[in-house]
Amino acid sequence: MATVSAELVYFAPPLDGSHPFTNINADSTTGLRPRNWKQEVHTVEIENVRGKESDYTLDTAGFQYVTKPSKHSAFIDDEEIRGEYYPESIELLKDITGASHVVLFDHTVRRHRPGDAETDESKRQPVNQVHVDQTPESATARVHRHLPAGEAEKLVKKRFQIINLWRPISHPAIDHPLALCDYRTVDVKKDLVPVTLVYPDREGETFGVKFNPTHRWKYGRGMKPDEVVFIKCYDSAKDDNIAKFTPHTGFKDPSAPQGAPLRESIELRALVFYG
Repeated sequence: MATVSAELVYFAPPLDGSHPFTNINADSTTGLRPRNWKQEVHTVEIENVRGKESDYTLDTAGFQYVTKPSKHSAFIDDEEIRGEYYPESIELLKDITGASHVVLFDHTVRRHRPGDAETDESKRQPVNQVHVDQTPESATARVHRHLPAGEAEKLVKKRFQIINLWRPISHPAIDHPLALCDYRTVDVKKDLVPVTLVYPDREGETFGVKFNPTHRWKYGRGMKPDEVVFIKCYDSAKDDNIAKFTPHTGFKDPSAPQGAPLRESIELRALVFYG
């Protein structure tokens, strides 16, 4: 199947003009994340890029598919993930990007469990909301947060990126796969709105993405555990021809067979440095 017609959830700014925010954890009574902005559902065409994966790269589209089995396969214990999966992923990132230095600063395991509330980090579900993980301000803050002050000051003066490495675990991601928007179809000045992300101990910032009919959406149907997709969340490159980010979201694939295993995936978040 070349394309599927599916519903994606976009961002709509608060009606009262206030600055948008989202709480990272769901309310234990409602099961919802407190927020002050609205959601807009739009039906879009999402192209299955199977057989054409090489047409999309980090610097052109903002994402890139790679086949690379991982040595670590359990993805249950956080310490084992850090000790076993992090090192091999750092080498893969360096190999694909040519980066000189990579720092993995966290990971999230997502398991689709309909009806469960995301009350803490152990219960993360697929995100069915079009978004970009970082703004320029939050990306720079990430470098300062995870590296010593003197080193961070030098590194942010050169090109750096934040890249997510997303991989299905245990079985193909047929249920709630990941859709990615080609950066070349995004209006950077009109489509993005900074949203404060409220953690229990701090604040971060992401971009909400407003609907634009020019957006062109892609996915790799049935991605397997030996496949990964690199998702660019930020790039400080000054060249306007280089993709700076990729809007992305999970979505319900109407072509998925009934009874398909519920999606399980892991994403690593990396600071990527050059020179």
